[in-house]
Amino acid sequence: MPGAVRALCLAALLSALGAAGTELTLELPDSDRRCFHQELESGVKFTLDYQVISGGHYDVDCYVEDPNGKTIYQETKKQYDSFPHHTEVKGVYTFCFSNEFSTFSHKIVYFDFQVGDEPPILPDMNNRVTALTQMESACVTIHEMLNSVIDSQTHYRLREAQDRSRAEELNGRVSYWSVGETFILFVVSIGQVMLLKSFFTEKRPSSGGAGT
Repeated sequence: MPGAVRALCLAALLSALGAAGTELTLELPDSDRRCFHQELESGVKFTLDYQVISGGHYDVDCYVEDPNGKTIYQETKKQYDSFPHHTEVKGVYTFCFSNEFSTFSHKIVYFDFQVGDEPPILPDMNNRVTALTQMESACVTIHEMLNSVIDSQTHYRLREAQDRSRAEELNGRVSYWSVGETFILFVVSIGQVMLLKSFFTEKRPSSGGAGT
């Protein structure tokens, strides 16, 4: 019995880890656009999650087109979003991230593209007519908790990357401001020294010869 429990729990773990889909972090230069293509069957569910990690105001344009060129999703200047959809036609679906509205901000974008429903962790689970046993219920609970842990880890990883980017940007601004203040202080100090020196400098009257 313990061996069967371990086998079912291992299956739940592998199923949770294998259902992550396609994840990618991409660099999106200013005035640029990146597109991705995926061939899908009709009646298939897919979900697109994305979030801007760094750059500018942490926003990006995103749109999704079906094989007929019809736009099924379009958002402008979004920091993050999630788009679930069931395909109606078979073919190549295209989703693009655009930074064309920005002329100097370099963006880093994370997205997760999942296709299809998650397979059941137990054989014939969708067709069962009897209640789950205590062991099966425990494995299903473990599986759901693992999915929750994976989602939380992804969320905190993105938040950490975003906060680190903001901290580095703030540190750069503080450094430049400190250098500017140091330069201004140096110039003002020299100016004050020269001004005080001019106060205590004795000016000799100019002597002119008198003609007789």
